[in-house]
Amino acid sequence: MSEHAIGDGLRFGCTGVRADPYAAGPTLVFRLRITAPEGVRVHALALRCQLRIEPARRGYDETEGGRLADLFGERERWATTLHPIQLAQVALMVPGFTGTTEVDLPVPCTYDLDIAATRYLRALDGGEVPVLLLFSGTAFAGPGGFQVVPVPWDREAAVRLPVAVWREMIEQHFPGCGWLRLPGDLMDELLAYRSSRALTSWEATLRELLGAARIEEGVR
Repeated sequence: MSEHAIGDGLRFGCTGVRADPYAAGPTLVFRLRITAPEGVRVHALALRCQLRIEPARRGYDETEGGRLADLFGERERWATTLHPIQLAQVALMVPGFTGTTEVDLPVPCTYDLDIAATRYLRALDGGEVPVLLLFSGTAFAGPGGFQVVPVPWDREAAVRLPVAVWREMIEQHFPGCGWLRLPGDLMDELLAYRSSRALTSWEATLRELLGAARIEEGVR
């Protein structure tokens, strides 16, 4: 069997996704099903996987639409602005198999609200998010011997990520909290402000600053 036939015969699917409760940081686990051509022994697969959210493939209510305006603009523009959002790029080594195998694809995530995927997922109240997994890489396989075969760039699999699973993952690591990334000089100023006021937490610091801003707005 030719290298081309082996590569084209590889098939990928995704049977589900769950939150990993034991990971050090927020991690989703996608369950992959990989099928090799009949009669071919796959000794190993070195995969690269790009995961993309496809926002145009689901609907949004008025509340969600309002939250998504900073990502996609006003709703009347969505026909041209609902572009795919990159969720992650990860690598995976798949052990040898014949026929069909199932493996876990761990995908580390972030709760950084500067990241488009995080802002998008946080804006949703529920339902599912269409995710496309795009594969490439190298297969070490052969019907009898050993061949190094490229995984074609058109290999892909679709799955729907429940928003509840993403929220479960975030709550495991940031229960009832959000996360902001700030420049170092601004962090220094906030720390100096907190110390000068003897405030006991960052929450107290921000609440005092917001309260002062409201008072100033009221005076105006």
